[in-house]
Amino acid sequence: MSVRELVVLGTASQVPTRRRNHNGYLLRWDGEGLLFDPGEGTQRQMTHAGVSATDITRICVSHFHGDHALGLAGVIQRIHGDGVPHPVRAHYPASGQVYFERLRYATVYRERAVIEERPVTADGVLDAGPPFTLSAARLSHPVESFGYRLVEPDGRRMLPERLAAAGIRGPEVRRLQEEGELRGVRLAEMSERRPGQRFGFVMDTRLCPGVYTLAEGCDLLVMEATFLDEDAALADSYGHLTAGQAGEVAAACGVRHLVLTHFSQRYPDPEPLGAQARAAGFTGELTVAEDLDRIPVPGRR
Repeated sequence: MSVRELVVLGTASQVPTRRRNHNGYLLRWDGEGLLFDPGEGTQRQMTHAGVSATDITRICVSHFHGDHALGLAGVIQRIHGDGVPHPVRAHYPASGQVYFERLRYATVYRERAVIEERPVTADGVLDAGPPFTLSAARLSHPVESFGYRLVEPDGRRMLPERLAAAGIRGPEVRRLQEEGELRGVRLAEMSERRPGQRFGFVMDTRLCPGVYTLAEGCDLLVMEATFLDEDAALADSYGHLTAGQAGEVAAACGVRHLVLTHFSQRYPDPEPLGAQARAAGFTGELTVAEDLDRIPVPGRR
């Protein structure tokens, strides 16, 4: 059965807390499982969330600060230990190759799976398979950082009333979809465009063009909100967003569901961050993420 949901494995920023693990997010997308920014403790959080190593088909690392990458060593060894039968593609900034290799081979283990290294060198498409197009955009952080964007191809939604009027029913509908024309009736006349779903992942960054590129038209957007607006100068100095900035971006880009995460340990209660995203003009669905949340991708428009 097709499942599209975000499993939140951790929501802390630099320092984990009693309530919040380091970063970690698994996006289930039908038969794919994309693991984003596995921080320290990700393996244990996977166990709590019911996520297995075989669920992972891709690993996407935004940058090589510890709270976004220290879990790689354990996760990769778990993939080998469990003998995951399919290749797992790993996307990460090419400038961090040495760190990826250190983490991949941090200790001795037996390699029983295939990890395909796909370092990211520039903005653009990383993979364009049938299920979706995966792309990256450069962000603004003290070390090289990329965000990720997943776009499903547009499809067609059949219109039952038009099909009935044309006398097309049963197996003929499938023929029309496959062949594009049946008895002089064209598919375009019996259907309408169905926009593909879109997902964006925006981690450690200041406001920059890449943020808007990643967020544009997303059905579900995961975005860091490390600081409150009153700490905007601090956020900028460390290369982060405030909650208000996240809300402004989501509103400007027509995001349907915004997930705020990556909270500084200085804020024991994250609810004011959600309030500031609202005050900035975002009116869509909003989640102030907690560890082990499961957030469905919104239904099709």
